[in-house]
Amino acid sequence: MTLIGLDMVMEARVRIAPHILRTPLNHSASLSVRCGAPVHLKLETRQTTGSFKLRGASNAVLSLSRDARERGLVTASTGNHGRALAQAAKAAGVHAVVCMSALVPSNKVDAVRALGAEVRIVGHSQDDAQNEVDRLVREEGLTAVPPFDHAAVIAGQGTIGLEIVEDAPDTALVLIPLSGGGLAAGVAAAMKNKSPHIRAVGISMARGAAMSESLNAGHPVSVEEQETLADSLGGGIGLANRYTFAMCRDLLDDVVLLSEDEIAAGIRHASIEEGEIVEGAGAVGIAALLAGKVVPRGPTVVVVSGRNIDEARHRQIAFGAAEKTSGAGGHG
Repeated sequence: MTLIGLDMVMEARVRIAPHILRTPLNHSASLSVRCGAPVHLKLETRQTTGSFKLRGASNAVLSLSRDARERGLVTASTGNHGRALAQAAKAAGVHAVVCMSALVPSNKVDAVRALGAEVRIVGHSQDDAQNEVDRLVREEGLTAVPPFDHAAVIAGQGTIGLEIVEDAPDTALVLIPLSGGGLAAGVAAAMKNKSPHIRAVGISMARGAAMSESLNAGHPVSVEEQETLADSLGGGIGLANRYTFAMCRDLLDDVVLLSEDEIAAGIRHASIEEGEIVEGAGAVGIAALLAGKVVPRGPTVVVVSGRNIDEARHRQIAFGAAEKTSGAGGHG
C-alpha cells in the first residue's frame, strides 16, 4: 500500500524546485571495486542546509495555507529537520519554533538559531521535545510541521527518488538511511513506482532503531533512545503513526542494522576515499557495504543523507585513532 502517490511527489518537485538543489549522483570507484558492482552516491550532503530535510520541510511549508503559516510554525527535531524548517520559514517570512532535547549536538542547535528560528531545549528525548510541540499547537495555535510522518514531508523526500531513477535508470538496489521513515518511504515509493524491480533497503543503527523494532513487532512500538554516532536516526516513530510505518512495511525489502564501529568506518571511508564530510546517519549506507551486510547484485545507489557532524568529532573519527565513539539521539 503506497500512501503517498507518484503524483504527490511530482507536484512536490515542481513546488520546491526554486528552493532546493538537485544534488549530484557520483560514481564511487572505491566502493564499486570493493562490491564488484557499480556504486553511486546520492550526495544530499550538498543540499543547501547540509541534509535532505530541506526537501520535505520546504514542500510542507509551501503546501500550507497562508493562515496556517502566519500563525507560526513548530516542530520537534534533532537538528537537520529543524534547520530545514528554519530555512523554509525564513524564505516564507514566518516565525518558526524548533523544539529539541538536550541530546542534540550543539553544532546543530547553533545552526538552527543562525537561521532565525526560536530554539527550545526540552528534556532528554525526542518524545520530550514533541510534548512541547503539542503544547504549543494546543495552547498558542502554532502550526506543526512534523519531521517525518506527514504527507507533504514524505512527498518532498520522494523527489530524491525521482532524481535517482532519472540519473541512473538501471539502478537495481537503493540503500536508504532509516529513522522515522520519511526519507525511506518517500524514496522507495517514488523509485518503485518508476521501476518496480528496484530493491529498497533501509539502514539504521543497532542502538534504538525504532522503525526496525516496530516492523519486527508488526506495529509501532516505543524504544529507548540511546547515544549513537547516527544521532539523526534516533527517536520513536510515533505510536499513532499515520504514514511511514505502513509505507516502510510495504515498500522496504530489508532492514539492516549497524554497530557503532561500523558506522564510524563509514564516516572514515566517506572522508578518506570519497572526499566527503558525512555525519553518522548519512554514512550508514556506505557502512553497510563496507561491513558486507548488504551485497549488491547490480547497480547500486547509496543515499548519503547529510553532512552536519561536529567538526572536531569528525576529525577524531576520520583521522584519529580507531576508537569506540558515541553520539546523541534524534530524528534529524
